[in-house]
Amino acid sequence: TLRKPISQSSMADWASKNLNMHTQGIFRRRISISNMLSWNGGSIKKPMLITSNRTIKKEACEMFKLVQSYMGDRQTRLDRNHVALVTVTKCWSMQGLRDELYIQLIRQTTDNVCYRSLAWGWELMAISLAFFSPSPKFQSYLEGYIYRHLDSDENIAQRIKELVDLKNKKNSKSRKKRKQNTEDEGLPISTYAKYCYRKLQKVAVTGGKKGLRKPTVEEITHARNAILTPSLFGSSLEEIMLRQQDMYPGNKLPWVQTQLSQQVLALGGEQTEGIFRIPGDIDEVNALKLQVDQWRIPSSLSDPNIPASLLKLWYRELEEPVIPQQFYKECISNYENPDAAVAVVQLLPELNRLVLCYLIHFLQIFAQPSNVGRTKMDVNNLAMVMAPNCLRCQSDDPRVIFENTRKEMSFLRMLIVHLDTSFIHGLV
Repeated sequence: TLRKPISQSSMADWASKNLNMHTQGIFRRRISISNMLSWNGGSIKKPMLITSNRTIKKEACEMFKLVQSYMGDRQTRLDRNHVALVTVTKCWSMQGLRDELYIQLIRQTTDNVCYRSLAWGWELMAISLAFFSPSPKFQSYLEGYIYRHLDSDENIAQRIKELVDLKNKKNSKSRKKRKQNTEDEGLPISTYAKYCYRKLQKVAVTGGKKGLRKPTVEEITHARNAILTPSLFGSSLEEIMLRQQDMYPGNKLPWVQTQLSQQVLALGGEQTEGIFRIPGDIDEVNALKLQVDQWRIPSSLSDPNIPASLLKLWYRELEEPVIPQQFYKECISNYENPDAAVAVVQLLPELNRLVLCYLIHFLQIFAQPSNVGRTKMDVNNLAMVMAPNCLRCQSDDPRVIFENTRKEMSFLRMLIVHLDTSFIHGLV
């Protein structure tokens, strides 16, 4: 569920308290908040946000030039991929720069009369949200800004026309140049805004890119492509099946689920101590995720914990859990009753039922006594590590969450022990 973002008046109040007000002219007059938050073709001499950190002060001004370069408002020798990489890496490495980047992007996408520049600004925001979230303090402000653009295409076109007309009255330059500024190029802004809105909701909860390896050009390209081609991670089961329709039209199950499961077994996961409990190297998991999103499984894998960790991530990041929210109460009400627990599975939508049964069939392999001796992962441990990836408690009350966690584990344990999944064998 999406929270209602803060109102425009609250955003103005936030800006008045947090913006590092700039000055201009020989009398150093303060620039108004509206001008501070409107597109600027020049450079800035100090950060947009108040900070006492000297490094941030210096880097913020350099980053503004990078934002302008990515948007095509400043000439650069670097291609846009590398401009994005430098920008994202700065903010990924230096947490204090993240809000600064987002406020700079808000500025450069406000009252921007060049549609191409505007679209590229939104594109850079979408790419950035794939790597790091704003601070909790700044999140509401950014959320409010994105929210106002969810259905704003007509308003934006009208605003660009008004600004161009105003500019033309002041200074009449060639008609060709004026037409070029208002020409629509690329996607509608609402497409970027809707993607950024969903991405912000997720990154605020899950956090951004983890690991020690810095962002790569491949990850930048992948983040940009995800705007139009949704990732296999974080999408709904229906979207994933729709995406694989052309490549695997006969498949009844998500390709990503079956391939990662088979990789875990192919690498001897059922004989690996702590499988699903011991995480794989995070940088290697990130690298595999990138490949899987391109429908590739590398042949160089050797550690079963890598595909096992990514498989858990795939279940956890599904837009709606494998067991949809409307069945949650029935699950935790029947956590001690084997027949009732199995009956809940039969009520699920067909796709969810197949995906869940495939998972349970997969876990039943690990629950066999001959494997438990090696993995030290009995049915209780398997239920403990997998239940949070299949069921999501919506309560904010710590006591309810704690109590329900026990019931979720018990429900999944019932399925591993009692659900007949023999029909799944050989299904893809």
